[in-house]
Order: sequence, then C-alpha cells, then structure tokens
Amino acid sequence: MKKEAGRVPFARRLAVPGGRDGRRMLVVAVIDKIGTGLWAGASTLYFIYVAHLSVAQIGTLMGVSGVLGVAGPPLAGRLADRFPVTRLLVVAQLARGAALLALLTSHEFLPLMLYSALGALPDRASSVLTKLFAARVAGPQRTRYQAVQRTAVNIGWAVGGGGAAAVLTVGTASAYQVLLLANVASYLVIAALTLRCAEPPSPSRVVAGRHVPADGPGSAASAGHAPGSSPWRDRRYLAFTGTEVWLFLDDSLLQVAFPLWIVHGTSAPVGLAPLVLVLNSVLVVALQVPLSRFAETPAAARRLLLPLSVAFLTGGAALAASAAGGPWFATGAVLVAAAAFTLAEILHSLASWELSVALAPGGAQGAYLGVHGLAQSAQRSLGPVVVGAAVGAGPLAWPVLGASLVAACLFQRRLVRPRERVGAPGPVLLTAPRSGRDGTP
Repeated sequence: MKKEAGRVPFARRLAVPGGRDGRRMLVVAVIDKIGTGLWAGASTLYFIYVAHLSVAQIGTLMGVSGVLGVAGPPLAGRLADRFPVTRLLVVAQLARGAALLALLTSHEFLPLMLYSALGALPDRASSVLTKLFAARVAGPQRTRYQAVQRTAVNIGWAVGGGGAAAVLTVGTASAYQVLLLANVASYLVIAALTLRCAEPPSPSRVVAGRHVPADGPGSAASAGHAPGSSPWRDRRYLAFTGTEVWLFLDDSLLQVAFPLWIVHGTSAPVGLAPLVLVLNSVLVVALQVPLSRFAETPAAARRLLLPLSVAFLTGGAALAASAAGGPWFATGAVLVAAAAFTLAEILHSLASWELSVALAPGGAQGAYLGVHGLAQSAQRSLGPVVVGAAVGAGPLAWPVLGASLVAACLFQRRLVRPRERVGAPGPVLLTAPRSGRDGTP
C-alpha cells in the first residue's frame, strides 16, 4: 500500500536532528535541567535556613554572582573558536559541580558568595557552549533541534521542581543537602555523557594563531567577513544583541511580573500565580516543536517578528484589563496574558536562535554567539527592575511596555533584513543557502 504523497511519517517528525550525538546531548540537557530544578527552588531557602544568611546578604550574594556570570558567554564563545566545544562543556559542567559542592564547606557569608560567584561563570558559559554544539551538530536542522531540546528541558525542569517540592516537605538541613548533592551528581553524569559525544564539525579552526575556515576560502563560513572578525566591531550584531535584551523580557514578565501583579494589581486569587507557570510549561511543551517549522530559515525567522509583536501587544493589553474586573474576569484576563506572553516566548526563542546564528560569520561563530549570550545575562539583571517598576506604575504601564516591545520587534526586523553585499564588511547574508547536511552550502 503506497504512502500518501507529501505525508511525513510520525517517527520522522519526532526524530532528533544531529544523529546519535544530537540525541545524547539532548539527554544531557534533560538531566542538567532535572538537577537544576531540584536545586533552584531550594537554593534561597538553603541560604536562609541552613547557612542562616540575612535577606540583605542573600541579595548581595546573588547580585555579585550575576555580575561575574555576565563574563561567561563571551569568554566561552571566544574559547569555542579555538578549542573543541565538547571538551569545554565538560570543563564547565565539572566546574559548576565543584562550585556547588563547595557550598557545603562553609556557612560564612564571604566564602558562600565566592563559591556562588565562581559557579555563575561556568553556568552561563555552558548555555552558550550547548547552543554552539547544537548549531554545529544539527546543521540546517538547528531550529528544529533547538525546539526539541527546549521542549525536553521544560519537562526536565518540571520533574526536578516536583522532586524538590517533595523533598522539601521534610524541611531539615539534610533535605537541602540531599538536593544540592543530587544536582552535583547530575553534573558528573552529564560530564561523562558529554565525553562520549564526538566533536561536531566547526565552521573554523585556529591553527598557530591563524583562523582557517573549515570549508576553505570562498565557503559560506568565510563569506562577508575577514578571518578573525570581532563581534565587538560589528555594529549591526551589537544592535541586534541590544534589541534582544529587551525582547528577552518575557522571562521576567512570567517569572516576576505575574505573581506580583496578581497579588497587587488584580482581584484574581493568589493561587493563580503558580498556575501561570504550569500553563507556560504546558504550552511550551505542546507548541515549541510544531511552531519550529516557521523559523527554519533566516528569512522565515525574520517574518516571525511580526506575529511576535502582536503577541507582546496582546499580553500587555490583557494584563491592563485584568485590573478592571472582578475575580473571574481578572483570572480570565491574566490567563489570556499568560498565553500571549508564552506564545511570545516561543516565537522569540525560535527567531532569536536562527537569527543569532545566521548573522554570525563562520570564522568567528563562537565569539559572536558569546556576545549574543550577553543579552540573556543582561535581562536577568535588568528585567526584574523593569517589570517591578511596571507593577508599581499601575495598569497603563502594561500597554506601554507592550508597545515598547513591538517597537523593538519592528526595529530588529529592519535591522536584520537581507543585504545584497558581497565582500564588504558586515554579517553573513541572511539569504545565504544552506543545502549541505552539515549546514554548509
């Protein structure tokens, strides 16, 4: 019996791009998030109930860690242009485990701050290294790979969070230590699994201090850029990264703004706050992979910026409306806003992933993606301040914030439009073909 023309077998639709190493790294990502989920929800409580730090000390500790962590992405990206990304990932994973394990050696503020800060550096670095591995191992299917990975890690995060909630019902110091040690164990497991991954083909390698494009002169890897291009001198890429800081606000909106707004700005029940995060996880798991087909090329990713702007505007309007009615109306409006901002999160993750790689020249892919990683680091510091101010300003702040996100989308859409320039300084053309299985033309 003949298969219906144009039908894609179900098994193929579920296949993970990148072959065996792609699947292995997907398992690494899931285990990593399970371990992180176990510890993330307990870390602040550990510092309060086990280390007996004050609220001010915990805030300082997290602030210093955040500042040092900002250096992780560009440092990791630069190193990944010179050394095997899999080996760098193993080093980062082991360093994360060592820094976390060191927390058990002291209850004093200064050592704990030092260990937390030292752990933030490889933690932020590993996210960029994982992204580089995915871009290299999946080639032209990198957007689908990212979507599958993001879906899987959301499941892993939920499993870890549920496990932490169960363990914390005990409420003893030993329970917190068990969660910490479980996260350390997860780092050891993923380091061992990463060691079994083959190094994916790199767009370039450095030999004796000299960039040598992996595909030779005239390849897409070297098109439009001189060897050793620096993202710090690329005004277009820096502007793109700058807009990304603002567009990554969906993270702070869902994690910080919604709980605060539900309590202080609406008549919705307080129990709605955790349900918003449940709704977010469910929608990401359900929609991330299906929607990835709309961002499989740079041009398609650029087109997603328009529906992304609509999602941001809808979310802002719904949050403003949630302040106007009774409990049922407020609950409905908050859920609409949560769905809109979750859709924005999904669309932005797809567009951001594809465009950040497409705009990076092959000869300096690691350095460019390292700089792009600064956008998320900056948002983690800036985002809570921005959304906290919006909560304090009242309902009208949400449409204004939504409009500013729309403006950022439109500016970025103009910024990343294709340029028909050959041999001139500037990023790789967005319209560059990607027909090879490894992502090269």
